[in-house]
Amino acid sequence: MRHPFSFVLPETGERLPLYRNPVRLALSASPWRAARYLAGYLLMSWALGSVAGIAAGTAAMFAVTLAGIPLMAAAAAVVRGCANVERRRLRLVFPEPVLGRYRQAAAPGRIAQAITPWKDRAIWRDLGYLVGLWLPLGIMDTVVLSIWAWFIGWMTLPVWYWAPWMDYHGRRFHGYQFGFYFPHGPDGPGTVGVFVDSLPKALLVALAGLLLFLAFNYVLVLTARAHARITRSLLRPPTDPLAPAKEVLTRPGPLGSLHMQIPNGS
Repeated sequence: MRHPFSFVLPETGERLPLYRNPVRLALSASPWRAARYLAGYLLMSWALGSVAGIAAGTAAMFAVTLAGIPLMAAAAAVVRGCANVERRRLRLVFPEPVLGRYRQAAAPGRIAQAITPWKDRAIWRDLGYLVGLWLPLGIMDTVVLSIWAWFIGWMTLPVWYWAPWMDYHGRRFHGYQFGFYFPHGPDGPGTVGVFVDSLPKALLVALAGLLLFLAFNYVLVLTARAHARITRSLLRPPTDPLAPAKEVLTRPGPLGSLHMQIPNGS
C-alpha cells in the first residue's frame, strides 16, 4: 500500500517517489538518486555521444568501399553498446529493466550482417538519443544540478563565509559576495548584492538556502523523471500501434461459446 503522504506521477518509476512533505522528500533517497542519475549523464554522455557519432560517421564515409562492410557492422555494435550503457543507468529510476530489440539479418553473409542493422529504426533511435539530444538534455541537467548544488552551498555558508575576501583601495574585506557589483566596497553606494561578513548574516542565508533546497528537490526529481522517460521512450523497443487490435482479433469472441452450446439446426 502506498504511503498516504506520497504520490507518484503516472507512468513513472517507483524509485524516485515524490512526497507531499518536503522534509520527508529531502530525507528520502529520491533527490540523491535523481542527482546521481543526472550527474552520471553529464559525466558520460559526451563520451558515449562522441564514440557513437564518430563510429557512425566513419562507417558512413567508407560505406561505398569494401572497407565499409566491416566498419558498418562494427559501428552498429558500438552504437548498441553505448545505448545499452544508458539502458542500464535507467535502473536508477525504473525498477523494470529496459531492453533493446534489434533486427536480425535474414540472410547469411557479411554484407547482410553489415547492412541489416542500419535498416532497423532502433539503431537510429539510439543515435537520436546519444547524439541528437546530447546538447538539450545536457543543458537541462546542468542548469538544474547547478541550482540545486548552489542552494546546498548556501546551507554550508556559516562554516566558511569568512574565507573569501575582496580588496578595495588596499583594504581587504572578508566575506561572501551575493552579487556582482561592489564599486565602493561592501558598504559603499551603488552596491548590487549582499556581502555576508558576519555569522548572523550567514545563518540567515543558510536558512534561506534550506527552504529553497527543500522546494527545489521537487524540480530535481521531476527533471530526472522527465529525462528518464525520454530515454526510455527512445531506447526501448518501439511499440506496435495496432497491438490492441491484434490482441482482440486473436482472442476468442463472445459468440464462440454460444455456438458450442446451441445444437445445429436449432
